[in-house]
Amino acid sequence: MAPLIQLKDIALTFGGTPLLTSAELSVEAGERICLIGRNGSGKSTLLKIVAGIIEPDRGTRFVQPGATVRYLPQEPDFANYTTTLGYVEAGLHPGDDSYQARYLIEQLGLTGEENPANLSGGEARRAALARVLAPSPDILLLDEPTNHLDLTTIEWLERELNSRRGALVMISHDRRFLSNLSRATVWLDRGETRRIEKGFSAFETWRDEILAEEEREQHKLDRKIVAEEHWLRYGVSGRRKRNVKRLGNLHELRGQRRDYRGATGKATLTATEADASGKLVIEAKHIMKSFGERRIVDDFSTRVARSDRVGIVGPNGAGKTTLINILTGAEPPDSGIVRLGANIEMATLDQHRESLDPKSTLAEALTGGRGDTVMVNGKPKHVVGYMKDFLFSQEQARTPLEVLSGGERGRLMLARALAKASNLLVLDEPTNDLDLETLDVLEEMLGDYDGTVILISHDRDFLDRVVTSVIVPEGQGRWIEYAGGYSDMLTQRGSDLKEKTVKGTQQSGKEAKTATSSSAPSAAARRRLSFNEKHALETLPKSMEKLRRDIARLQQQLDDPTLYTRDRKTFDTSSAALTKAQNDLDTAEEKWLELEILREEIDQASS
Repeated sequence: MAPLIQLKDIALTFGGTPLLTSAELSVEAGERICLIGRNGSGKSTLLKIVAGIIEPDRGTRFVQPGATVRYLPQEPDFANYTTTLGYVEAGLHPGDDSYQARYLIEQLGLTGEENPANLSGGEARRAALARVLAPSPDILLLDEPTNHLDLTTIEWLERELNSRRGALVMISHDRRFLSNLSRATVWLDRGETRRIEKGFSAFETWRDEILAEEEREQHKLDRKIVAEEHWLRYGVSGRRKRNVKRLGNLHELRGQRRDYRGATGKATLTATEADASGKLVIEAKHIMKSFGERRIVDDFSTRVARSDRVGIVGPNGAGKTTLINILTGAEPPDSGIVRLGANIEMATLDQHRESLDPKSTLAEALTGGRGDTVMVNGKPKHVVGYMKDFLFSQEQARTPLEVLSGGERGRLMLARALAKASNLLVLDEPTNDLDLETLDVLEEMLGDYDGTVILISHDRDFLDRVVTSVIVPEGQGRWIEYAGGYSDMLTQRGSDLKEKTVKGTQQSGKEAKTATSSSAPSAAARRRLSFNEKHALETLPKSMEKLRRDIARLQQQLDDPTLYTRDRKTFDTSSAALTKAQNDLDTAEEKWLELEILREEIDQASS
C-alpha cells in the first residue's frame, strides 16, 4: 500500500548542533504510530516537518495527492478568533457540515461562545482538539494531546480516536494513552529514527535491547583500538607499507569512537530528606468548603500516615487543588478540623510554574540568585553539577527561563522542589511535559523517598505505579478515598470517573443550588437540552413533512388497481418503501413528542 505521507533522509540543524541527521517516517492509511524520544530530541520539530510547517535542510517530503492532514500543536494560535466555535469551524473543509464542529465542542465541555483570549490551558486544549477532529482528516498529527486534560476527557479522547479510521501520529508522555492507541512505534534518537511494528507497550524492552547492543559494539571497538595501538608500538618494525595501512585503520577506528554519540544519560533525581515526621502526618475531620453557592468539599474526613502516597484525581474544576491546599494547611476550611502532625517539613511543586521569573536564568532559579551553590542533603553543591543531575548542560546556566521548553521547565521545578529538605512532598501535576525516561526516574525516586507524598495527576500509569490510595470526587462536594492505584479505584468504584463525577460537578456549578435533603432541585431544573436534542427539535419537523409527502406519493401509486398485474416489481418495491416510510414517521413523531415535552418541562422548571 502506498503511504499517505513519507519523509526520507531528513536533516535539520538549529544553531550549531544537528537536531535531525537522517530521520524518516512513513504513514499509511489507518496506521496508529507513536513518536517517542527524549525532551529536546526533535519530536515536535519532526512532526512539524510532517505537517509542512517547517522546511528541513535536507530530505524529501511526499504527501499523497488529495490526502488531508491536520496538526495539533502544543500551543494553538487563537489570534483573530472571537469565539471557540469560530476557531473550530475555521478548521473545516469547504462544504463540511458545521454540525460536527458543534457536536465536538459540546462533547469536550465547551459552549462555543467562549472568548479564546480567556481560555484556561485545559479549555484551549479541548478547543484545539475539536478543530483538528471536526474535519475527520486522513492523517491526524497530535503533539501532546493529553496535556492539561483531565482524566475524563483523556478517556473520551481515547474512545473517539479508536472509533476513527484515519491514520494517527502522536507524541505523548502518557504511557497508558500510547499503549491503548498505538500499533507501531518510531523512536527518534540522536537525530535518527528507528521503527518497530508494535505499539508502545513493546517499546521500552526493544529500546533497552538496542542500547545494550550499542554498548557491546562500543566495547569491542575500544578493545580493537587498544590492540591496534599495542601492535604499532611493539610489533615488527619492518613491512613499512603494512604499518602505514594499519596506522590508517587506527585513525579510522579512533574517528568512529570520537564521532559516536552515546545515548543521553538519565536524570538523577534525589529528594533532600528532613528528619522523619510523626507517624500521623495529616488528619482531617468533617471538612467543608464552598465558593458562593458551589460546594467544593462536603463533610470529608481522612488520615494520612507517614510514608503514605496519596493521589487526588478528578475532572478539571472539581476542586483538587483546593482540597490539597486545605489538607496541607495552605487554605482554611469553612468548617471542620485539619490537624498537621509533628515535625512536618513540606516541599511543594505547583502546577502552573507560577514561581518562575521568565527573565531570570536557570542558575538564578536554582540558587535564588545567591552565589553559585545549591544546598542538597545539607551539603553545598555547585549549581552546574546539580543542573547536570537534571540533564541540563553547563552552557544553559545563563539561559533565560523564557526560552526553556515545557520539559525543561518541568525538570527545573522538580530540581527546585527536591533541593528543599522535606518529609512531605506535595506535587501538583508533576508529570506535565516530562519525557518517559525522566518519569521513570521520578517514579523510582518517589519509591525510595522515606517521607509522605500527596500528588495530583491525570497520568493513570503514573498513579498505578506510585500511589497507595486515590481520593476521587463523587459530585456535590463529596470525596471518597479508595485503596490502591487508579485501576484499583475503578475496580472498586465499578464505573469510570465520567459516569458519576461529571454529573455531580455539573450540578454543583453556577446553575445548581447547594444540594440538601430538604431543598434538592428537580431533575428538570438541572437538565438542559443537549446540542443533539436541540438539533433534532429543529430538523425533525422537516423530516416528518418529507416522510408524509413520500407516503402520500407512494400511496397514490399503489392505489392504481392495475399496478400489481401490470408491474409486479414496482408494486413490491413501492409497498416496501411505504412500510418503511410509515415506520420512520412513527419513530420521528415519537422522538419529536418526547423532546417537545422535555423542552416544556425545562422551560417551566427554569421560569
